[in-house]
Amino acid sequence: MPPLVSILIPCYNAAPWLAQALSSALHQTWQHIEIIVVDDGSTDQSLAIAQSFRSSKLKVIAQPNQGASTARNHALRQAQGNFVQYLDADDVLAPDKVERQIDRLRSDHSDCVASGAWARFSTHPSEAVFRPQPLWADMKPIDWLICAWNGNWMMHPAAWLIPRTIVDRAGAWDESLSLNDDGEYFCRVVLASREIKFCPNARTYYRSNIQGSLSGLKSAAAWRSLWRSIQLDQMHLFQQENSTRTRRACANRLQRLLYDLYPNEPELRLAIEIEIQQLGGSNLSPVGSPLFQQLARILGWKLTKRLQNWNRVSVPLQQQARGGNFSQVKTNHL
Repeated sequence: MPPLVSILIPCYNAAPWLAQALSSALHQTWQHIEIIVVDDGSTDQSLAIAQSFRSSKLKVIAQPNQGASTARNHALRQAQGNFVQYLDADDVLAPDKVERQIDRLRSDHSDCVASGAWARFSTHPSEAVFRPQPLWADMKPIDWLICAWNGNWMMHPAAWLIPRTIVDRAGAWDESLSLNDDGEYFCRVVLASREIKFCPNARTYYRSNIQGSLSGLKSAAAWRSLWRSIQLDQMHLFQQENSTRTRRACANRLQRLLYDLYPNEPELRLAIEIEIQQLGGSNLSPVGSPLFQQLARILGWKLTKRLQNWNRVSVPLQQQARGGNFSQVKTNHL
């Protein structure tokens, strides 16, 4: 019997995109699949759209609005697969994505996780341009996290394929987190594996530039969720290796958060500054476009950041985010 793959899809008000996501799951070349959609109290037509796809392979569950992590945990409890594939309701899988990763893992890598190439798009996957990143390689777990955190690289949820044994070792999604709940979850997944196996032809399409997404919110609660998720990641990592290199990666990650946070939340910034020093400090410079760097040399990065936040500059100062902490989640504003 070929291994069963559970494709788990949390959904909240994703009516414009859901059919495309479900179609990409149903049309996988690896057909031994089950698809579990958990609608998290949508107020648009998402539930009706999901139910129109219901079949022997696709199950729809409706729950009151509780959040993306709760929806994913609900789906995970129902999943029967030997492998788990997460898919946000606005993202898309290439038709052979699952099959390519199954082929890589099922021979003798049951204690490994598979990652894959991904690219951003706004309207149609044909817009996506796949540009290699440092994470696009086979790596040991701690090396992978250090690379991701030092360079601010990411791997969004749909890019992974995870053996159920590793899912069980990693544990459930943390339902107390909002921003970066996926980053904290996949940190545990990575550390629960022996190695990350990169599959260059296992492609996924990550929809960006959605208005109202959680990754664009900058509320105090969102900032504190991000900070707490980073602290949890640090704790998970230090349980396996507390060294100069891991402490520097954690300090650099916090320093980047400090730059992003400024000039908001002064009390939180102070706590982060203290934590950075306790980790040994960071020499990470603010990252931005050439215009940002030029103005920062003249005005200082803090004033330049204030100008950016006040929208007094007519062109974007900072480069489009490369990502961060695995993923800038779109669907966990559920």
